Amino acid sequence: MGVQVVWPSGAMALLTQLEADRISLKSQGELYDLYRNCSLAVLNSGNLTDNSKELLENYKNFEIDVVRNERGLKLELINPPDSAIVDGQVIKTLQKHLYSVLRDIVQVNSLRDSIAEMCANATPEGENSLDQGTIITNIIFHILRAANAVRADQKPSLAVCWGGHSIPQDEYAYAYQVGRNLGLRGIDICTGCGPGIMEAPMRGTLDGHALQDNAENSDRIGLTEPSIIAAEPPNPFVSNLVIMPDIEKRLEAFVRLGHVLIVFPGGPGTAEELLYILGIKLCHQNRHNPVPIILTGNENSRPYFEAINDFLIHCFGEDITRHYEIIINDAKAVAEKVAQGLETVHAHRTLIHESYCYNWSLFIPPELQTPFDVNHESMAALNLCQDQEPYLLAANLRRAFSGIVTGNVKEKGIKLVAAKGPFKLHGDREIVDYMGKLMRDFIAQGRILLSQREYTPCYEFEAIGSECACQQPQQTQQPSEGNN
Repeated sequence: MGVQVVWPSGAMALLTQLEADRISLKSQGELYDLYRNCSLAVLNSGNLTDNSKELLENYKNFEIDVVRNERGLKLELINPPDSAIVDGQVIKTLQKHLYSVLRDIVQVNSLRDSIAEMCANATPEGENSLDQGTIITNIIFHILRAANAVRADQKPSLAVCWGGHSIPQDEYAYAYQVGRNLGLRGIDICTGCGPGIMEAPMRGTLDGHALQDNAENSDRIGLTEPSIIAAEPPNPFVSNLVIMPDIEKRLEAFVRLGHVLIVFPGGPGTAEELLYILGIKLCHQNRHNPVPIILTGNENSRPYFEAINDFLIHCFGEDITRHYEIIINDAKAVAEKVAQGLETVHAHRTLIHESYCYNWSLFIPPELQTPFDVNHESMAALNLCQDQEPYLLAANLRRAFSGIVTGNVKEKGIKLVAAKGPFKLHGDREIVDYMGKLMRDFIAQGRILLSQREYTPCYEFEAIGSECACQQPQQTQQPSEGNN
């Protein structure tokens, strides 16, 4: 049995007895499985996989123990992946990421009870009230601040890149060039931290910063969450790993932390991310809050963006296209557009005295903040009909794609689909038809799974006619501007 020892540094070198017991192997505390699985994913960094169930089964004999002693704290890794070890030592960047896992798992657990209490006592009415959305936004800031992902006295310089893990080499090369052009202009980057599009622009921006002799000062932030990290282990170029409590807080962290959003080709996860930010931009409270969105890829990815654009127009109408710009096969133009967007954001934040590092003023409706528990009942109850506010339709479509991602790559979803069959989604014929068409395009373009040559869908679509009989209550009014 191979055992490796890692000594955390800084604040995480000391834990309370209660904190250590909750994640230690010997006590088998309530957080042990979560901590163990996230640590295994980090140690698998750089290895290509997108099946969390498969990863966990391949390393059933891996364990991690947290040991408190006279020197503080040490981590004992039992049977870690061979790829994480060089000459008997855990690779330095992986040691750093192990500290991040320890920090975020312990931190989020420490906050959990207080979050639940604050949300239970949230009062949306009154001048001095503290509503649930505000509590969530502050918790996200707290997590990012502890990870040193938000910093004062810096001009806006962070581009968030979204895109798929399952991409061909030519799309990887294009995303690398975009990242390189960003780095040459001193622009930092944030992605979902996994392989594919999440890796390529990180690698490129590191090279661009190096050419400007600024590599040591560059940021490459990776945002993930516990249920996805095993399916998308951190890539080797992440400099700062942050594990958010759930997918909704991860998405909110992206849009409050980033200044410009770049969307590369991807699958249902990328569709989920795009629908999330479009749902936010469709809220009238955000009409004066600039969040530039650029959709880009090489010439071979043009059909992908045509399919995405077609889907969005059929769901929301032509007006939706004013919220984003599509740039094909021009990495330099993308970087120049990002630089212009950063100047716009800087001017706006300066004018309204808003933080440069965190977009506090962005309104996010509760339908996009509240965690969505994916199961067969919740998926069937989603309202995929056009007879609702556009931002609500975007929120429900976001949840639908989130459920598909869960069924594809997350351990919980894979088990649910194996036990009960595909998730069933109901909605207006035009919406479910175009959603089905988009998914068929993703499948034909190989954008769903790395681990399956022939993809078996985890979903079924059913049109319900002109009368929407979805179980989810309709909301006909935009939320009031004071809700967040």
